[in-house]
Amino acid sequence: MDPFVIKLIGFAAATCTTVAYAPQAIKVWKTRSTGDISLGMFLVMVLGLALWLIYGLLSGDAPLVAANAITMVLAGGILFMKLKYG
Repeated sequence: MDPFVIKLIGFAAATCTTVAYAPQAIKVWKTRSTGDISLGMFLVMVLGLALWLIYGLLSGDAPLVAANAITMVLAGGILFMKLKYG
């Protein structure tokens, strides 16, 4: 398969999985309510995203780096608000 098409597929997947966090981040930001959000899940998720980001940087995989950097900001923001607002 053409490497360009493979990168496009990677960026499309990265966009979908990253955008999926936006509605939750916006809702938490607006309501300051995190009672129904699992602290454990977001702790593990942010750790996993950090590891994927490191992996992507080391392997030079642009879609992986972009997706995990942005998703880590969104999930990290949710985690921060969970810790702050409980």
